[in-house]
Amino acid sequence: MTDTTATASTPRWTADTWPIATCLHGIPPVDRNGVSLHDAEPEAWDDLFAQVAGVGFTLAELPDSHVRPADLEPSRRDEFLAIAKSHGVGVPSVHLQRQSVVMPGHEERNLEYAHRTIDAAAEWGMQVFSTGLHQPFSEAQRKALWFWTAQGPKDPDDPEVWNAAVSRIRELGKHAADVGLPLALELYEDTYLGTADSAVRFVEEVGLDNVGLNPDVANLIRLHRPVEDWRELFAKTLPYANYMHVKNYTRDEAADGTWATSVPSTMEAGLINYRQVFRDAVELGFNGIILAEHYGGDSLGMCSTNQKYIRTLLPQA
Repeated sequence: MTDTTATASTPRWTADTWPIATCLHGIPPVDRNGVSLHDAEPEAWDDLFAQVAGVGFTLAELPDSHVRPADLEPSRRDEFLAIAKSHGVGVPSVHLQRQSVVMPGHEERNLEYAHRTIDAAAEWGMQVFSTGLHQPFSEAQRKALWFWTAQGPKDPDDPEVWNAAVSRIRELGKHAADVGLPLALELYEDTYLGTADSAVRFVEEVGLDNVGLNPDVANLIRLHRPVEDWRELFAKTLPYANYMHVKNYTRDEAADGTWATSVPSTMEAGLINYRQVFRDAVELGFNGIILAEHYGGDSLGMCSTNQKYIRTLLPQA
């Protein structure tokens, strides 16, 4: 089990050993024949993990957009994990996405699904349960080249809904703690985790040691509108980090805030200075798994490039 509680002076891993996983954005969740990866034959899973291993990864985060651990029969689970292992790839985390526990009309269903996913994550031997409060794409987002350029759902400015979100995440956090898992909450625009102050307030109100933040600040700096300074976002959220999605974007904007634009980039070339971010994270005692993420182009290849870069930023042996 990954322990994220080591002190700032004793990082658990070095640059060579730090667990860095890849996202699966580069793997289609549905093939050309309309078969989902979840329902695919073992050959499709074999190809998936061959690609992951082929670009130098030994870990891959499993998003439920691709395979739903809670809905996979035990025999299929064992087959999936055996295929991953045959390629030298582990599955340390599940990311339950766009299944908000305050999504109107779906609150109880999504809460129940999250509970089942926590149980499945433990049964699979995973080390992190990652989720958030973001909801399915809006129609405008589905039509856009880059979904973050269109408006998506918004959490309401309603204390009753806020309190319900806190209560339900606390319930999930207690469940995760019971099975030995940390719960990581991803920063995401227009949710209660959409600003640094709101995210910190939220996790503090949840009030559980195993519930922390996934400070995916790049989700916010890519928006085509005025955004918080990335330095301030990290300064406020890194102390609560127990898992990290990392990616980067170039960004340009008008001084008067009338326009902004962003494009995915390597981690080294984008707006966020990850050399400083990781120095700060390690100093604060971060000891969680890192997830390399990228949208567009050869996502797996870019994640591979970024993994090499990340390892130059982490503590040497």
